[in-house]
Amino acid sequence: MAKKSWKDYVKTTLFIIVGNALLAFLVAAFIIPHDIIMGGTTGIAIVLNRIIPVETATLVLIQNIGLLILGLAVLGKKFFFTTVASSVLYPVFLGIMQKIPNIDKITDDTLLASLFAGVLMGISLGLVMRVGSSTGGMDVVNLVLHKWLHIPIAILVWATDIIVVGGQALFVKPEKTLFGIVVLVLEAYALDKVMIFGKSQTQLYVISRNYEEIRKALISDLNLGVTMSNIETGLLENEQKAVLCVIPSRKLFDTTEKIQSIDPEAFITITKIKEVRGRGFTKAREYLSEEINN
Repeated sequence: MAKKSWKDYVKTTLFIIVGNALLAFLVAAFIIPHDIIMGGTTGIAIVLNRIIPVETATLVLIQNIGLLILGLAVLGKKFFFTTVASSVLYPVFLGIMQKIPNIDKITDDTLLASLFAGVLMGISLGLVMRVGSSTGGMDVVNLVLHKWLHIPIAILVWATDIIVVGGQALFVKPEKTLFGIVVLVLEAYALDKVMIFGKSQTQLYVISRNYEEIRKALISDLNLGVTMSNIETGLLENEQKAVLCVIPSRKLFDTTEKIQSIDPEAFITITKIKEVRGRGFTKAREYLSEEINN
């Protein structure tokens, strides 16, 4: 297994710090001032803050440390070390953000606050998750319950979020609950976009009698990687090959133009792929002249 370079460590550290700082900012600026409900340990802390005269950031930190110890005991050291940073950084940043003058007065419009909170929450969580880290908190509860009860993680995530959000709904107006749902929907959408940002590609599957000419043109003229697959046509049952090619979206026009210039009747399917890994994409390309010329 290849070791991480110093650039990888710098990127991981930067994403974790920025992600947690952004999450703390949106909670201090939009969630808490407008009583918008949210899941996780922050949601629990918001409820407890109404009962216990302790700062929300302190309550989050206490919960995260307790859950971190639980994770260490049940899930092991590897989980502990990949989670400890966010479990401590987020409540520390939240405490700092809440002390910024007028941070709770950025907007008086609850809908606008919900929109910004949802999008920024998805971005912040996406930054942390893109480098393989965890945000801690309720993630620990879900993973522990999964290990003990063997219930799918997705079900546990929804169940714990419903419990936390339901607890907050008892203390706020129904309208605030609806704003909270807006935040959760936008968070899920933004998180998905951040996770695949810069990784999506386009896949072309080409069926043509001129497959060999198309293969050579894509490799030599457009400098693309190509895979050939054996197929059989449906009507005439002729055996031939199909061309499979994964390309950056910006090259789609040139690629289809090249294919259709060779065979105007070529059958082409175009599919959007969320992520591609491997040689030529996440690893440097290698050129083997003897293979290209064959």
